[in-house]
Amino acid sequence: MKKQLAAFAVGLMAMGASGLALADTLAKVKQSGVITVGHRDASIPFSYYDDKQRPVGYSMDLCARVVEAVERAVGRKLEVKYQLVTSANRIPLLANGTVDMECGSTTNNADRQKQISYLPTTFVTANRIVYKKNSGIKKLADLKGKTLVSTAGTTNIRQVTELNAAQNLGINIVSAPGHAEAFLMVETGRAAAFAMDDILLAGLVANSKTPGDFEISTEALSVEPYGIMVRKDDPKFKAVADQAIKDVLSTSMINRIYEQWFLKPIPPKGVNLNIPMSASLKKTIARPTDSPDPKEYQ
Repeated sequence: MKKQLAAFAVGLMAMGASGLALADTLAKVKQSGVITVGHRDASIPFSYYDDKQRPVGYSMDLCARVVEAVERAVGRKLEVKYQLVTSANRIPLLANGTVDMECGSTTNNADRQKQISYLPTTFVTANRIVYKKNSGIKKLADLKGKTLVSTAGTTNIRQVTELNAAQNLGINIVSAPGHAEAFLMVETGRAAAFAMDDILLAGLVANSKTPGDFEISTEALSVEPYGIMVRKDDPKFKAVADQAIKDVLSTSMINRIYEQWFLKPIPPKGVNLNIPMSASLKKTIARPTDSPDPKEYQ
């Protein structure tokens, strides 16, 4: 009995130490010498694979600045490990400690903030649909009786599902595991349209075989502020990471990083998205915020 109690006590101590380490990311990475960055494979130009299968993009560059700040805070050089995440598993993998921050194209909203935290917003986009120019589609209501695809685990699929029910649009909504798979369904005619953040749609169209075949709706269904995700209830790590992003936003560095990914040719095909910085993003840069309220970005 005494041995069983002793084993139980050791187990509780181990669980407590593990929970403490997870709640204090700075202590965790200082001890291990490793920081794990969650990234995407097809969120162009934010977080995706280049032609050498390396994770690159706007969000990856910003996260690199966070890693540098964390290294200064813990007083040691860190090994950076990269972990591929999806729209469906990115929050669970962050919450359980598999990744220490998620560097992708993740919308900041109130529901998600119940589970995780965000650094200051680094991009502002909108939920729109992409379709083939000869399809006769211009807006969501034109999809009555047709198939609309969106990516599983995103705010986009939830929103179009709610709009479909509220407005009795009669759209067949299906999910795909990733952005590339969803866009392929439109390319091959298995779906009439794909609902996603307009900047991601622009990247997919620009890198497609026939960019001229596609059109992105002028109808915007929502405002979507993007932010880097970190674990909730970890104020010390968030404070260091917040300041790292604010330092970027307060200098010309943000302009250089933005130009690199939105106004210059990017890998793997050397396509220039040629998307000037929006008024909403300029406003956010001038007054950094991690608010999930869309009105803050309008």
